[in-house]
This record gives sequence, C-alpha cells and structure tokens, in this order.
Amino acid sequence: MSVPYETAAYEPSDSPESPEEHLARLLGRALNSFELPDETIRRLDSALAYDSSLHSAHHSAGLHQETHRHTWLLADGSALTLWELVHNTTPGGAPQHEVYVDSEELHTAGDRLALPPDPPEFELPVPVELSSVPAPRHAYVPDDSADHARRLLRRAENPDRPGAETAALLATACAHQITQAFGRPCRAGRAGLGFSLYEHAFLLCDGREISLWEAEHTATPDGRHMCEVYTTEEAAREAMERRAAHLS
Repeated sequence: MSVPYETAAYEPSDSPESPEEHLARLLGRALNSFELPDETIRRLDSALAYDSSLHSAHHSAGLHQETHRHTWLLADGSALTLWELVHNTTPGGAPQHEVYVDSEELHTAGDRLALPPDPPEFELPVPVELSSVPAPRHAYVPDDSADHARRLLRRAENPDRPGAETAALLATACAHQITQAFGRPCRAGRAGLGFSLYEHAFLLCDGREISLWEAEHTATPDGRHMCEVYTTEEAAREAMERRAAHLS
C-alpha cells in the first residue's frame, strides 16, 4: 500500500560518504546510468555536498516501487538533482535501480511498471513534502578562496576584527564573491573623507555560507587608507559612522 514518508533535512556534514562516493554508488547500481548526459556527469565532478531523501513508496502484493531524490550542491552555488527509481519485477524479487535527470522521465518510467492498485480501505492519500536544499545567496567563483580570506583578515586593523574561530572556518572556503554594498550613506565628516563597504561572501566545503564586511576609508588622523573587517553589515556601518563622527 502507499504510505507517506517524511524526508530528511539537508545535513551534508553528517553523511558517512563523500559526494563523490555517493554518486559512484548510485551510478554503480543503476541499470541505465550509461544513458545520463555527459554534461550532467561533468557538473557533478564539482559537487561539494549532497542530500538524499525518500520521495514516495508503493508496496502491493509482493511488488514495490520507490522513488528517491539525490541532490548535490555544486561549487558554482547551483544544485543538481537526480531521481532514482527502485522496484522489483516479480513478487519478492530482487530490487532493480534506475536513475533519471528529471521528474518527468521518472514518472514515465514508473508508469510502465503498472503495479496493481491497493484495496480502497488501505489507501492513505497523504501528500508528500519534499525537503528543500537552501538556494545559495551568491554566484560564487571557485578560486583560492581560503587564501583570499586569510589576506582579508590579515589587513584588517580594527581590534574587534573576526578572530581565530572565523579564520579556521574560512580555511575551508572553496569559492567566494566580492560585491560593493550601497544603501544607507555614511554621515559626512571631514571634507574629502572616503568610505567604501564590500561584502566578501565565502562558500565553505560543507555547503555553508559566511560573509565578512570590509570597510575601507580614509577617516584616520593623517588621512591614510585603512581597512576594517566585521562579521555583519550593521557592525561595519556603525564603525564607519563612528569614524566619520570622530573626525567631524
């Protein structure tokens, strides 16, 4: 009979397998893995984390049919999903596995199996909710991002800059993006002062995202250029306001 399932939360760091090992095991058991597009396999070479969840299941008269969703987080910040169909062809027979790149192909393959319907009193028409993979907030570029984070923290001059714990996390960064932040202007101070605010967004190897906020300015007694780094945009803007007010 058909039964509802609750899908697992996206927790790639808790998985006993690496993304590469999980992909290899999936492709190794799928009878039709050779049909997957080469481009799909190439994209999965950059996988950083993955999540697997049971999507639906149907058991009837010794036959069964299950569908699983496998999602990988890629280095460019996008996500790629493969759908797995697991079924047997004879009552109590060994399971067979097939893999598809989209849900339409999955449904077409499932429809051809034509499992016998369950008696009405055993049907449980409960909708299945899919777990969601958080969409990355930035368009990351794979680069020597851990070294970029190290250099950013090294040039920060503010005493309350991020410490060793943040530095340790950023040592696992595999991609980053730098954008200039606009919005609320800094209050005018001494004539000729220059303030700029940048967000340095980092993608870690476990799929997490961390941002540091860099305030560049010349609000110093001798007018020299200074860099300060904070863990939040609000803290960076408040520091810029204080600098401007001090030299008003």
